[in-house]
Amino acid sequence: MRLILPLLTLLSSCLISVSPGRAAADLTYEQHIRPIFRQHCFDCHGAEERKEAELDLRLVRFMTDGGESGPAIVSGEPGDSLLIQRIRDGEMPPGEAKVSVEELTLLEQWVAAGAKTARPEPESIGPGLGITPEERSFWSFRPIERPRVPVHDETSRVRTPIDALLLAVMQPRELHFSSDADRRTLMLRAYFDLIGLPPSDEEADAFLSDVAPGAWERLIERLLRSPHYGERWARHWLDVAGYADSEGAGADADRPWAWRYRDYVIRSFNQDKSFDQFIVEQLAGDELAGPKNGDFTEEQIELLIATGFLRTAADGTGSGDNDPSGRNQVMTDTIKIVTTSLMGLSVACAQCHDHRYDPIPQTDYYALRATLEPAIDWQAWKTPEERRVSLYTKEDHERSAEIEKEASKVTDERTAKQSKFIEEALTKELSKYDEPLRTQLRSAYETSGDTRTSDQTALLKKYPSTNITPGNLYQYNQAAADEIKKIDEKISEIRAKKPPHEYVRALVEPSGHIPETRLFHRGDYRQPKFEVSPASLTVAAPENDRTFFSSNDPELSTSGRRLAFAKWLTSGRHPLVARTIVNRVWLHHFGRGIVETPADFGRLGTQPTHPVLLDWLAAEFMEHDWKLSHLHRIIMTSTAYLQTSARSEEFNQIDPDNRYYWRKSLIRLEAEILRDRMLSASKQLDRELFGKPIPIQEDDTGQVVVDESQKRRSIYIQQRRTRPVALMKAFDAPVMVTNCDRRQSSTVATQSLMLMNGGFVLSQAAHMATVATEQVVPLEQRVAKAWQLALCRPPSDVEKEISISFINEQLAAITAEETKLPENVTPDQQAMADLCQVLLTSNEFLYVD
Repeated sequence: MRLILPLLTLLSSCLISVSPGRAAADLTYEQHIRPIFRQHCFDCHGAEERKEAELDLRLVRFMTDGGESGPAIVSGEPGDSLLIQRIRDGEMPPGEAKVSVEELTLLEQWVAAGAKTARPEPESIGPGLGITPEERSFWSFRPIERPRVPVHDETSRVRTPIDALLLAVMQPRELHFSSDADRRTLMLRAYFDLIGLPPSDEEADAFLSDVAPGAWERLIERLLRSPHYGERWARHWLDVAGYADSEGAGADADRPWAWRYRDYVIRSFNQDKSFDQFIVEQLAGDELAGPKNGDFTEEQIELLIATGFLRTAADGTGSGDNDPSGRNQVMTDTIKIVTTSLMGLSVACAQCHDHRYDPIPQTDYYALRATLEPAIDWQAWKTPEERRVSLYTKEDHERSAEIEKEASKVTDERTAKQSKFIEEALTKELSKYDEPLRTQLRSAYETSGDTRTSDQTALLKKYPSTNITPGNLYQYNQAAADEIKKIDEKISEIRAKKPPHEYVRALVEPSGHIPETRLFHRGDYRQPKFEVSPASLTVAAPENDRTFFSSNDPELSTSGRRLAFAKWLTSGRHPLVARTIVNRVWLHHFGRGIVETPADFGRLGTQPTHPVLLDWLAAEFMEHDWKLSHLHRIIMTSTAYLQTSARSEEFNQIDPDNRYYWRKSLIRLEAEILRDRMLSASKQLDRELFGKPIPIQEDDTGQVVVDESQKRRSIYIQQRRTRPVALMKAFDAPVMVTNCDRRQSSTVATQSLMLMNGGFVLSQAAHMATVATEQVVPLEQRVAKAWQLALCRPPSDVEKEISISFINEQLAAITAEETKLPENVTPDQQAMADLCQVLLTSNEFLYVD
């Protein structure tokens, strides 16, 4: 009970409405009324320096004093209060968004009870809305404190503190954990959660035959060490980072070097890099790397690549959108990516005015902007191409110069020969004309175009056959033109030996560049107002101790703002960062976050179902060096994770949505993992890591597909914002407009059509059938092989019987209908391919149990 009371207190403090049992006398302006005004009224009557109708709603005494129309409220008399009357009549607020009936009732009750405040009001108040203690007490803005873990008896099956904290919330609802899932189910759960691929037969046999204590823990460690772990978990981060291989906006131009950032993320996860370091590198890698001194070191290159995080926003300024509006949009999207991914907040509302729901003043938005602006300065803009960082080394330059010297010698020979051939052709052509015309034509030809007389120009126009150029030499001497072409090929071959130019898509802040950031009135860059200094969100810092990001570090040639910002985020004192990260990890293990809106920990987001557990995870994460591997271990060894997904009719009545984790929820494979699993089942998967993206193309129907010859994992598929791959899009892979904080999991007809008729699915079914039938064995064994390939298990006797009947029915249908089969495919092979397609599109294949 001692654990439940703090939880209820936390939840109740987040509510703005009055519970049925609360007396109206308990209502206060700060806790119950101010949130309504923030949403509907403060834009005109509080946030700006000029108050509409001279009415200020920020303090109760200001309302009592009133504005141009007199007092806004009369304490104890809601019927005589002008504010209440105007809201009742629908006159206020203006526009379509009105105060709800519940909110109006709350206002009436508060006025009737005497318009009370929680504390004496200050004698004076500064500009803007400020932040009240009530707003600071919202659950996500409170400092993270490690909660006490309750103790349960041995019969409760508590394995980890996670279980203890979950059970404390379950027991009052008469719920408990379900039994553990079987070992094969757990094995597949671990493989798909950690590496996104099924086990090989050898790997499955090794785990299933390992009955020694600690087998499960050893499996987790093996998977965490797998190079494919980084691929699996990088995909989650790339979603929220907004990664794409094209620029979006305008022509959606290619981003030929963005893939280096994708590979950096994969390597970081495979290295088990501390997440605080991961954050700092992405926000300020260039500041950590320091200036270039000779060639970049490998460490510097890695740090520069990391800043690709701040270059993921759509950027059309290199292809026609390079105007102030387009530049500022890049900054807006970058701020959204940073805040939603790292702080679980969308601050976009505060770009134009103080946030209507959360305590984020407009000045805070521009303070964040000031943090980034030395590197992303809309008034000293660089296009994507101009921001590229060359990796050419001194040795590359020297080698290139040597090769160019060699090519220049051949070029000089080519020039001499070409001039000789043209002179010969000209002499031959001029021989057709008598003097003095011959001399006149030669003189006109040899005179450069800008000094020719009008008579000479007219003469050459009259006798066009004398206009001999390198481009038309072939018309006069084909052999000469062919010889020049061979020399050109030789020059190209020589220059092809040069070291190729390679680049990093990075954000690099110019040395000594400190631009002035001004707040834009209503978010309009054409209406700059006062200067804003770089700083943290006010509500995220201790009261009266806001952190400003100005650096006087003499070792930095840059402003140091982003580095200071990154260090503040990862200091362990920020209330949002660790909560945001652990919530995302929980989401990917359980299919739903403790906070179901992972990018909105504010009032418009959902409340945490288990706030005490969330804080324990956040504290545990930071205390263990911000290691994701530690989170994986404590989550995956918990009873909550190990339990079966089977439903209990009794518990389903109490908690049909499984909000209290009395069973493990089914999770459908993401689009990329679905494709990877099909490639694995058909033995077609190419497990090569890293490198340039797999190109995409359109098929005969206009659908965007991956070429059949490309077998690498789906994380390497080129991600164009305007050309999503059809299979990926059908299964809810994000079309990256800005970023994706949480994927949807839809069930729509296009998915069934894609599984039934999609070329990729049919192709993998055929490849899988080939593998299943490569040995001449009885049909029963071929069926068993197909089941093992697809589902990592043999079929039951009933499943085997049904499968054999299905194949026989398909054979009969193919024969009776004289079905036209693909070239070199027999009816037996096609029937087996049909079975394989059924297995590849089954729920057991599509979902992780």
